[in-house]
Amino acid sequence: MTSDLPARMLRLLSLLQTRREWSGAELAGRLGVTGRTVRRDIDRLRELGYPVEGTTGHAGGYRLASGTAMPPLLLGDDEAIATAVALRTAAGHLTGMEETALRALVKLEHVLPARLRTQVAALHQTTVAIDWENRGPRIDPELLALLAVACRDHEMIAFDYTPRGAPGAAPRRVEPHHLVSSGGTWYLLAHDTGKDDWRIYRLDRITAPTPLRHRFTPRPVPGDDPAAYVADKIATAPVRHRAVATVHAPAETVRRRAWGALAARIRPLDESTCTVDCSGNHLPGIAQYLAALDADYTLDADPEVTAYLRDTADRLRSAATPQTDVDHASS
Repeated sequence: MTSDLPARMLRLLSLLQTRREWSGAELAGRLGVTGRTVRRDIDRLRELGYPVEGTTGHAGGYRLASGTAMPPLLLGDDEAIATAVALRTAAGHLTGMEETALRALVKLEHVLPARLRTQVAALHQTTVAIDWENRGPRIDPELLALLAVACRDHEMIAFDYTPRGAPGAAPRRVEPHHLVSSGGTWYLLAHDTGKDDWRIYRLDRITAPTPLRHRFTPRPVPGDDPAAYVADKIATAPVRHRAVATVHAPAETVRRRAWGALAARIRPLDESTCTVDCSGNHLPGIAQYLAALDADYTLDADPEVTAYLRDTADRLRSAATPQTDVDHASS
């Protein structure tokens, strides 16, 4: 019916925005109309300026392509709230995005229904983020977006990569699978075609990314859990300073208190004891990991680690000692 046309057109546009490609039969089934009606509605969207492309292959299909301007996004309630919160909380981790994210947030909140605007305002007013000094390197949003699209579309990508301690960058050609964020640092999980093996790459060490316009069939990630795989690789990577604590508490108890990549470094010894590998490249970070254990432990560590911990403990003890006690001790 003609009266159903506006609602159906909005529904069609919403469907085209949620997936890269739809077959005509799938769209017809979702909308409850015939394939001929879908084709007419697609033509109407094109007349309104939406760049809907027809795709070839078995039975053909449709996708919303890039145009000269971004079409209006149709968001559900949950999607709108999630987008508003993400714009406010994530901008600080992306180089040069603070002002742009805030402009987008203003536009979004301006058109939110009153019921959603109230919920978003409550979230902003009652949540805060801890801005750790070592929260991780800031990432170029264009690089993040480019890699995200390559992961989604299963498109091979080439880039230059500088490993830690290497004198310069080396070319890589990979099948990108997932982006993983840990402790403020972003990683790309990919299958390196040159090494024929899985690798993780820190985004702040990637330069000159180039999509290769070549699709690949995704391989199964080892263990079927990208986040767990990356966490395990981070935990077992070579580090400059060794520090392993034997903690007098159950592994599950320590794991609940752990933060960042530390949770993947916990190994149970028995029901009441576990080891925690706090090794790392930065002595202050090792000290933070140990302080977060919140339990008694013995430490097996390199001499430079124990020396740093003693100096840190002396400074803390001095800061915690009342000045009157210091005066009495020196008199």
